[in-house]
Amino acid sequence: MRNLSSLSRQENDTRGVTMSAIAIQQPHLRITRRGRAVLTLLIAVPLAIAAAVTGVGAIGAAAGTESTSGTSFRYVTVESGESLWQVAETVAPQADPRDVIAGIVSLNNLGSSEVQAGQQLAIPAQYSISH
Repeated sequence: MRNLSSLSRQENDTRGVTMSAIAIQQPHLRITRRGRAVLTLLIAVPLAIAAAVTGVGAIGAAAGTESTSGTSFRYVTVESGESLWQVAETVAPQADPRDVIAGIVSLNNLGSSEVQAGQQLAIPAQYSISH
C-alpha cells in the first residue's frame, strides 16, 4: 500500500507543473563552430548548385532565342594594339562610341571593355561596318 500511495502523490505533484516549467527544464541546443560550418555548407552548396543550373539554363535559352529569330551579326576581328573604343569608332563613325561599346559588350557577354588581338566580336546589326 505504501507504494501505491507514493505513486498517487507523484501524480498529484506532476499535475501542478505547467508546460512552461517543463520547457525550461529541457537542455538548450548548442552548436559548435564546426557544427555551424557544416550547417552552412549543407545550406550553401545546394543553393549554389541550383543557381548554377538555373544560370546555365537561362544562358542557353537566351542563345536559343537569338539564333531562331533570324538575326545575323557581322563579326570584326580585333587587330594588335586596337582597343574597343577604336573598334567602335571604326564600325560606326557616326554613332556615339559609348553606345556602340555598350552594344558590343552586351552582345558578346564581355566582362569588361578589354579586348585582345585576334578576338572576334559580333557587332550589333544597327551599326554599319566599314572595318
